[in-house]
Amino acid sequence: MALESRITQEEIKKEPEKPIDREKTCPLLLRVFTTNSGRHHRSDEFARGNVPSSELQIYTWMDATLKELTSLVKEVYPEARKKGTHFIKLYKSVTVSGRKGLDDAMTLQSQRFQIGDYLDIAITPPNRAPPLNPRMRPF
Repeated sequence: MALESRITQEEIKKEPEKPIDREKTCPLLLRVFTTNSGRHHRSDEFARGNVPSSELQIYTWMDATLKELTSLVKEVYPEARKKGTHFIKLYKSVTVSGRKGLDDAMTLQSQRFQIGDYLDIAITPPNRAPPLNPRMRPF
């Protein structure tokens, strides 16, 4: 007799996250790869120990939110600061400059991020951004 798991994504997201004391916990190295084309890197660009040249290294904690990570990327890439710029992460979450969204509070920990994983961010300028998702609302 086979057993089947009935755990849904909503149940996984509802698990309480352990609070992280940033004063006592050493940060992890998050390797972030960005593109300004609105498309993610191809998986073969990460093959055999290779990585794309657009690497950004961020020291952060597992409780870092996507909003927090987006603001760090904007510090490095001034063109990404324009209001309406879309940031689409590998986990298919979206944050938009100048707008509040449901994914803004999502943390690395809540997405089962493992130390050593990469984060691939497709940056889409406002003039090429996809239509607004109903989950996002203006400030």
